[in-house]
Amino acid sequence: MDISIVVPLFNEEESLPELEAWIRRVMEAHGFSYEIVFVDDGSRDGSWEVVERLAQENTCVRGIKFRRNYGKSAALNRGFAAVQGDVVVTMDADLQDSPEELPELYRMITEEGYDMVSGWKKKRYDPVLTKNLPSKFFNWTARRMTGIHLHDFNCGLKAYRNAVVKSIEVYGDMHRYIPVLAKWAGFKKIGEKVVQHQERKYGTTKFGIERFIRGPLDLLSVIFISKFGKRPMHFFGMWGVFIFVIGFFAAGYIGISKLYRLSQGLPTILVTDNPYFYISLTCMVIGTMLFLSGFLAELISRTASDRNSYLIEREIGSVKATAG
Repeated sequence: MDISIVVPLFNEEESLPELEAWIRRVMEAHGFSYEIVFVDDGSRDGSWEVVERLAQENTCVRGIKFRRNYGKSAALNRGFAAVQGDVVVTMDADLQDSPEELPELYRMITEEGYDMVSGWKKKRYDPVLTKNLPSKFFNWTARRMTGIHLHDFNCGLKAYRNAVVKSIEVYGDMHRYIPVLAKWAGFKKIGEKVVQHQERKYGTTKFGIERFIRGPLDLLSVIFISKFGKRPMHFFGMWGVFIFVIGFFAAGYIGISKLYRLSQGLPTILVTDNPYFYISLTCMVIGTMLFLSGFLAELISRTASDRNSYLIEREIGSVKATAG
């Protein structure tokens, strides 16, 4: 199979028929064998009924329905587990991503050898103050912290080599940082393509102001997990030992200084009256706690349960695909 298209959706019943027809026209015009995997993230409208109807009309359509809303990352992760195509493309269900970009994204993966190609919505039809400016700042920060020079980390339109999506795990709100996850999984040829951004035709955005808080926190999380997820002791243990040693030598200096002053008959104060004693004691306690945290994190990381335990209510479609 040439292309698998993963479409996470939440309350998008109006746009789904138009999106499926548009994808089908493009795929048939270029003779691609393909599948469309709609992942219904617990929609409360008639989205799943639309997916069922589309699957009956087109054998290339598959559907996965979550029992409740888990978020875009969970939908993508489950879709990645289900795909069969050599090239996997993700796109949003709101018609703001154009299926006309699919052939060129496929070519960049198969002919130019990219592991991943991220879309860049250079011209956006979003509110400037609430979306465009925060997005520019966020992407600038992500570039500086990750070393991946992409203009639009959060663009929903991305293409991947199949091995990439089978090698990464997307959870929480980590869909914004799939390029980072791919890089740390060893897929370093990451490209970018300017893509057309469509105005939203139906419905409203599903992301509120909380994304301004979650975005930076998720960026810190993904960097930490990428570097220390499999070896947390290297982070917590290092800082724990460092802080403990500072506190230990500071307490030792305070004790030795008191003994020296007593031996010389000099006036001195009780150790417990010295504020620096409590600072050094606090450092030793914090250092010990950090070290133990690293030790426990090591145990947890080696016995962690699979995060892919999403409650799927129904699933339709087969892995068959037809060439256009």
